[in-house]
Amino acid sequence: MKKSIIAFVTLILLASCNKNESKTNLHIAGNIKGLKKGTLYIQRVVDTTLVAIDTVNIDGSSSFESNLELKSPEMLYLFLDRGVSNSLDNNIPFFAEPGNITIETSLDRYLMDAKITGSKNHEIYEEYKKINSRFTDENLSLIEKKFTAIKNQNTKAVDSLNAKQDSNIKRKYLFATNFALNNRDFEIAPYIALSEIYDINVKYLDTIHKSMSPKVAKSMYGKKLTEYITKVKNQK
Repeated sequence: MKKSIIAFVTLILLASCNKNESKTNLHIAGNIKGLKKGTLYIQRVVDTTLVAIDTVNIDGSSSFESNLELKSPEMLYLFLDRGVSNSLDNNIPFFAEPGNITIETSLDRYLMDAKITGSKNHEIYEEYKKINSRFTDENLSLIEKKFTAIKNQNTKAVDSLNAKQDSNIKRKYLFATNFALNNRDFEIAPYIALSEIYDINVKYLDTIHKSMSPKVAKSMYGKKLTEYITKVKNQK
């Protein structure tokens, strides 16, 4: 009888463990070279605010890992609490998806040295950022030139630079639209639409929306894009 009770309790414990393990479908592992002590927070956006969904304490080893339940691929953030400031340089964005993701970086160049592997969505996101940075750099250059033109009261040059800025913005939005369309089978597509070109003419957002695969349409960002387009159309 005693053996039967022990066996029964063991089965319950095993079932409980398996149940808990089944709730996690994302394993994050990484290393922050040079970090000996500190706290890492894995965050997600909730109502425009970053909220911690897991905390990892670093004490002695620069390696870390976390297991999470991810209902749908989404942009997460790995925040390093340096105890000094909440600088954006302390936050690494990464497009998470179920599976195994590795994040490697350094303490001195936390954001710049970040290397994320294991997520196809993040790989595509990096490709987008690389090309999109050209438009950002061009805009900064134009702003600098316009500041000089304004200082010199060169109205003609200011008008010309304003026109170039408008053209640069249009090319940036066109690129983002085409990029989302070309990657319609990935959750990064509706994310780009919502985060980068939400204020574009709704017909372009509608085109992205209609091109999404059924899987992407049912994802978190796919549903958010549907809701956003409906809201914009109802306001007209």
